[in-house]
Amino acid sequence: MKTRLQTSLGQQLVMTPQLRQAIRLLQMSTAELEVEITQAVESNPLLDWAEDGPGDGPGASEGADDAPPGESADGERERERDGADDDWSPDEGPWTSTGGGGSFDDDDDTGSAAERMAEADTLRDHLLWQLHLSHLSARDRRIGTALIDALEEDGYLRETLAGIAETLRPDVEADEDEILVVLHQLQRFDPVGIGARTLGECLHLQLSVLSDDTPGKALAIRIADGPLDRLPRSGVAGVAAELKRPLAEVETAVQLLRTLDPKPGAQIGELSGDTYVVPDCVVWRQRGVWRAALAGNTLPRINIHRGYEQMIRQCGESDAGYLKGHLQEARWLLKSLEARGETLLKVTRCLIRQQSAFLEFGEQALRPLTLREVAAEVGLHESTVSRAIARKYVRTPRGTLPLRAFFASGIDTDGGGEASSTAIQAMIKRLVDQENPRKPLSDAKLADLLKASGVPVARRTVAKYREALHILSSHERVRLD
Repeated sequence: MKTRLQTSLGQQLVMTPQLRQAIRLLQMSTAELEVEITQAVESNPLLDWAEDGPGDGPGASEGADDAPPGESADGERERERDGADDDWSPDEGPWTSTGGGGSFDDDDDTGSAAERMAEADTLRDHLLWQLHLSHLSARDRRIGTALIDALEEDGYLRETLAGIAETLRPDVEADEDEILVVLHQLQRFDPVGIGARTLGECLHLQLSVLSDDTPGKALAIRIADGPLDRLPRSGVAGVAAELKRPLAEVETAVQLLRTLDPKPGAQIGELSGDTYVVPDCVVWRQRGVWRAALAGNTLPRINIHRGYEQMIRQCGESDAGYLKGHLQEARWLLKSLEARGETLLKVTRCLIRQQSAFLEFGEQALRPLTLREVAAEVGLHESTVSRAIARKYVRTPRGTLPLRAFFASGIDTDGGGEASSTAIQAMIKRLVDQENPRKPLSDAKLADLLKASGVPVARRTVAKYREALHILSSHERVRLD
């Protein structure tokens, strides 16, 4: 054997500071993003507010196919169907839907409070929503709910599996091995690293989603699974000696570990108090086709200060280095904002393609849709899709809706298709609204009526949906007047 040098070409994915910044900006709401950008402009002399104007700022550009009616390049084409005069566009001003939407007049204080105010998304809500969309059985979802309830605010599971099994009794008899299988499914949810029992396991989970050719990944996993606790005392040199690996390789692995998040659960629900809804996207119908565009007027528009950029060539070495550092940070921020807008628009367009019937006819037409389906269609990871829709809202003819409203789990129907849980709840509400108040429909009768409509659901499922809609039981709904 002899030592020799060899060169090779390959693509690598590293969790760089730029990538971490892009991920962090993606999961921010519009209000949080505005605060973040304001702080960046105040701290970075190379960033400046751009003058208001069409197309200014990252992510504000909209293709010709997304232009509101009257500005589209294909405006001379014939309308694709009759009644197109009823199409709504973002430039048509206030519009009120008879199907439950709210007024779009931003100055109207009489609008729905649910549309004007967003509740802070807690870690539990975020995980339960993903659990609800998963392909797990009802039994596994019960176990998953117990695991989520046992998580601490930082996302760690410090309760033993035996303790989880005890909390499930007597409703569910599950051994530790079965609970562990569900835990492994939970650990695939967003944010990555959730449900870990130790710091090493948390870092291992985050490393596992990186590309296999990421520099230092394999060694970083060995450190996370082994001498991680001894790293602060032994240092990089001590760990290198223990693992019998070159010091440079261990330094690369440790640097990779430092880019990970030791408390992934803390990033969810950081804001407290009231958060006002600012739509991130606008959806409208144009010539019978649903369109989507970024709500560019809601994003602060920034650019690079050209005066300081030109000054770099005239400054001394120390001053030029200072300005170059801020210039690089400014470019990273602009690229991250552009990537955020592209990802959000890509996901939104996918959602309106999948749920066009929901936009047209309301909740009863909402079809089952999961994160996995959307991720496969747009070519992104499920966790990326989850971040893209977190605390994001879209302005539609049916009101300002959270992007989560476009997702729903499914129930098989007699016709061979699926009906979403949201659609079934809408059907139950409609049946209750139309019932005889002197003789309200029981849960069993509601189940029979749904079955006659081709949606076989059990009586207990009807009861669960009825309670979720805050509808009283049949004997409490009796009115004799």
